Amino acid sequence: MTAAAALLDEVWGILETVEDPELPIAITDLGLVRTVQVADGRVSVRPVPTWTGCPALDVIRARVQGALRALPGVREAAVEYTYEEPWTLDRMTPRGRARLAAHGLAVPRCRFSEPAACPSCGSHDVTLDSLFGPTSCRATYVCRACRNPFERFKPPVDIASSRE
Repeated sequence: MTAAAALLDEVWGILETVEDPELPIAITDLGLVRTVQVADGRVSVRPVPTWTGCPALDVIRARVQGALRALPGVREAAVEYTYEEPWTLDRMTPRGRARLAAHGLAVPRCRFSEPAACPSCGSHDVTLDSLFGPTSCRATYVCRACRNPFERFKPPVDIASSRE
């Protein structure tokens, strides 16, 4: 294995330890990391944000840069968000889905049009409480079966199609 390939493996290992500041999940399990490049001690990470206006983007960038700069052999760590493709639920790993469910956050399987399911009891007898959850990417719901409140991801806003 070349030194660059070994460093690339180490970088991915470090990224698996960097958690989203708003959720108990690694950014890799959330599916934020689109590409990683390593060349001559320079590491470039291109994440895809879950939400265009996410206030946590600067915190994530700082956490990634700090973690990568601590790696031997890394001289420079750049984090540049990409908006070329939207983040989707398909990017999330099964481990990430399980961690979010254990945290009480409902995650649709594939599409946002699927009915919400309560992460506590599994019931689909839920009602939207507020589109304005604790963060811009989540809404709050209440389960009518077990009466527990919970959060669910909202679909990313496609600004281009919303203008048509």
